[in-house]
Amino acid sequence: MAKKIIIIDNIIFSLQKHGGISVVWYELLIRMLEDPDFECEFIDLPNQNSLRAELDIPSINILKNNLSYLPLQIQRYVNPKVNSTSDKCIFHSSYFRTTSNANIMNVTTIHDFTYEYFFCGLAQRIHMFQKRNSIEHSKKIICVSENTKYDLFKFHPQIKEDQVEVVYNGVSDDYCILNHKERLLINELIPFKMNEYVLYVGDRKSEYKNFKMLVEACNISKFPLVIVGGEPSKLEESFLNEKLGRLKYIHLIGIDNSKLNLLYNCAFSFVYPSLYEGFGIPILEAQKAGCPVICSNQSSIPEVAGNAAFIIDDISALKIADILVENLSRSDQTNKIIDEGFINAKRFSWDKCYQQTKQVYSDVYSSFE
Repeated sequence: MAKKIIIIDNIIFSLQKHGGISVVWYELLIRMLEDPDFECEFIDLPNQNSLRAELDIPSINILKNNLSYLPLQIQRYVNPKVNSTSDKCIFHSSYFRTTSNANIMNVTTIHDFTYEYFFCGLAQRIHMFQKRNSIEHSKKIICVSENTKYDLFKFHPQIKEDQVEVVYNGVSDDYCILNHKERLLINELIPFKMNEYVLYVGDRKSEYKNFKMLVEACNISKFPLVIVGGEPSKLEESFLNEKLGRLKYIHLIGIDNSKLNLLYNCAFSFVYPSLYEGFGIPILEAQKAGCPVICSNQSSIPEVAGNAAFIIDDISALKIADILVENLSRSDQTNKIIDEGFINAKRFSWDKCYQQTKQVYSDVYSSFE
């Protein structure tokens, strides 16, 4: 049987140094590169992405970039011209680009609709135009959650049901329970003791992430806060100093999976107060590491967390603080959440994500016939 030819657009590695979509794309590619059923070709742009650096893509498989004369800020919005020697081929972009070659069918992955819900002005209009163009010119659309699929039909009701497949993201096996000796290494990483701090992971600039709400909850409950990811601004540091004090928080940048796993293992709780997520991988990371999760009952978050978290309706600083002080102090409730977290996280894996993505490719290929 002839190999399926897949042209992969790696533009996300140039748009992010690290990030959620980069993780998804990396996990798919490391499996695709080892899959004998595929012959992969790549559009690769200059980047500083830490995950792209770990991928061993043979130079012979990297296509000439016909848009290289353009700055990245423009390339990201321009659909590349792709020539294929095959009479049937798939083009899958990591971020909303398509190709118009008649012998090539496009696949698009939709991670979320944050721009549609939370942005405005020119940035929103440009993003929505590119996303809409990608959706309308794709044979198949992959949504990372049922909630994202719901949003897809809300904003693009013309899309047919059989065009859409839900393929959940996975979670790395790097996240796991550590023994007591391994947990003692936390003393070399942060100034707080085991089970003494609250952990926050991810973006803090977007208001819907509710980071300030979590800071208020830590102020109320008197828990120190460990923050992972993203450069802090002077305004953020000023806010943290005012609300918590300089000795009651620490910000960590460039943390690898092993250190993040250690932080999950030793945290009193991982709090995910976001009002909107396309998926929410950190929830599963925390669950695999045996860390109790507190999160909102919004968008895809309960879909991913299952019954294995303290899920809050109408989330607020007071409600978060109350769970930290009251519920999590009860060992029976905490242990139940932790045990259910282990079970819930088993629903998701990158191998399963890849196999389902591979099935989407097979379905697209069958439509050529």
